[in-house]
Order: sequence, then C-alpha cells, then structure tokens
Amino acid sequence: MKDAYEVINHTLVSLINEIWELEEKAIITEEFKDLTNNDMHVIEAIGLGNGGNMSAIAKKLNITMGSLTTAMNSLVNKKYVERHRSEEDRRVVFVRLTAKGVRAYRHHEDYHRQMTQAILDKLDEKELPVLLKTLDALDEFFTGYSQKEFAQKKDA
Repeated sequence: MKDAYEVINHTLVSLINEIWELEEKAIITEEFKDLTNNDMHVIEAIGLGNGGNMSAIAKKLNITMGSLTTAMNSLVNKKYVERHRSEEDRRVVFVRLTAKGVRAYRHHEDYHRQMTQAILDKLDEKELPVLLKTLDALDEFFTGYSQKEFAQKKDA
C-alpha cells in the first residue's frame, strides 16, 4: 500500500505543478503576452455573456474583494474587461469581457478542451466511471480543505 501511496502522491504533486506551468506556456501567446495565469482565471470566472458582479466573481474564485479589485484594475487597463455600476445600487459593480477578453476566454477554453479530450481519447467506457469517481474524490478533498482553511483563518 505504501508504494501506491507514494506513486499517487508523486503523480498528484507533479501533475499540479506541470499543469500550472504548461498552462501558462500554452495560453500566454504573443496575442495574450500581457496576461498572467491568474488573469486568465479571472477572465474565465467572469465568463461569456453579461458577466457578473464583483462579489459573485470573488466568491467563485475564493479570493478577497481587494484581490479581485486589483486584478480587475489591471484587466480594465489592458482592455480585457469593462466595468459599470448598478443603476439600482451604486455599490454593486458589474464586469464583463470586452471583445479582446472574449478572445482570451476562447483561447483558454480551447486549451482546456484539448487537455480534457486528450484524457478522454485514452479511456474506454469502462474506465471513465473510475476516473470520474477519482476526480470527484479530489474535488471533495480540495473543497473541504479550502473550507477548513478559510474557517481556521476566520477564527484566528
């Protein structure tokens, strides 16, 4: 069992680091050289269409409003995002992607599609439920760990 633990642990740590590094190389092309990985994930959280309000996006990214405001200021200055205040409540700020932001979103989305398709191409129908169960367990761990960390920081 220890061998399986070591292999799984090593693979997970390597994958996390490699995905982060490779994603940056894949998505930060000449057209998007002014963006960081974090910028791309903010763009992804804003999404297509009418966008959303700042507090909902901060919650989705699990970051503070201050951190999101800093990121948004940068993305607005780079012309990927536009923001406007609510007519009903001037405290509420809405953001949405510009045409340039939509191109960045689509580029990032394509990278994720290729990554996911590469995995699906290697699996047969019997293997897919095992992968889904494994990914679900990882998601539960990260969600639970994140919530536990947030609660501990809040209590401190």
